[in-house]
Amino acid sequence: MNLKVITIQQKEDLDKAFKIRGEVFIEEQKVPREEEYDAFEEESVHYLALFDTEPCGTCRWRFTGEGIKLERFAVSKSYRNIKVGSALMKACLDGISNHEDFKGQLLYLNAQIEAMPLYTKFGFQPTGNTFLECDIVHQKMTKKV
Repeated sequence: MNLKVITIQQKEDLDKAFKIRGEVFIEEQKVPREEEYDAFEEESVHYLALFDTEPCGTCRWRFTGEGIKLERFAVSKSYRNIKVGSALMKACLDGISNHEDFKGQLLYLNAQIEAMPLYTKFGFQPTGNTFLECDIVHQKMTKKV
């Protein structure tokens, strides 16, 4: 198994990430297209997971008024349960901690309930009540670094 995660630098890789997000969120989970792609695409740091040379997962993070938000974690159906999500999370956390503007800010994400065990493994803790986002139950999770 040759799994690696790259920081997206080129439009063609961002297009591959958007394709994965489209398959996972829009097709599988029925998230409206206008909710999936937003005004934060350009300011976010995006990652692409590759299994050998095949794009198989993606995520992004961005600065907000509350801290640093990790979001849009998506793994293609045929690549689930082989640690792609963990590889993405590790790359994301490494990228954040190496960023020049990272000053120990609060990290947070809105986890789909099924994905909470992955985020817990990386030190995120549930905060507040569950809520609906795009008709999917989510839980805010935070991590102090």
